[in-house]
Amino acid sequence: MANLVYGDRIGKTGKLVIGTNGVIFDSARIRVLLTRRADNGRWVLPGGFMEAGESVAEACEREVLEETGLLVRATRLVGVYSTPHRVVAYGDGNRYQFVSIVLECDQHVEGELTLNEETTEFGYFLLADIETLDLMEHHRERIADAFASRPAALIK
Repeated sequence: MANLVYGDRIGKTGKLVIGTNGVIFDSARIRVLLTRRADNGRWVLPGGFMEAGESVAEACEREVLEETGLLVRATRLVGVYSTPHRVVAYGDGNRYQFVSIVLECDQHVEGELTLNEETTEFGYFLLADIETLDLMEHHRERIADAFASRPAALIK
C-alpha cells in the first residue's frame, strides 16, 4: 500500500527516485483518464518509476501501457514536481522522495483500456468530478496544472 507522509524535509528519510505520470485527455479535452490503484484503492494519473536506460518519455509511455493497455505518445511537459516535504511510503517499508515528471500524452495511439494487477478501475473524469474522488492528494495539483494548459512547464 502506498501512503503519503509529510514533514519538514522528510525527503531525507527516503530514497530519491524519478517517476513519471501521463495525462491523457479525451478528444474534447474536457476529461482526463484516471486509474484506481490496486494497492490502496485510490485514483491516480497512470505512471510509475523510470528505469535505467530509458528516456522520460519512454518511461511515461511504458507506464501508461502497463497500467492501462493504451499505447500513447508523450507530447508536452506539464511540470516537474519534487517537494522535499513529502515521501511516498510503501507497505514493504520502502520510502521515496519522487522527482515526478508529468507529461501530457496524445489520446491513445492504439490499444484498449484494460485492467491488470496494478489497476482495478479506470475512467475519464471532468475536473469537477475529480473533486469527489478518493484521489492521491499530490495528483490533484498535477491534474489542475494539466487542465490549465500553460504555455510553459512548471517546476514545483
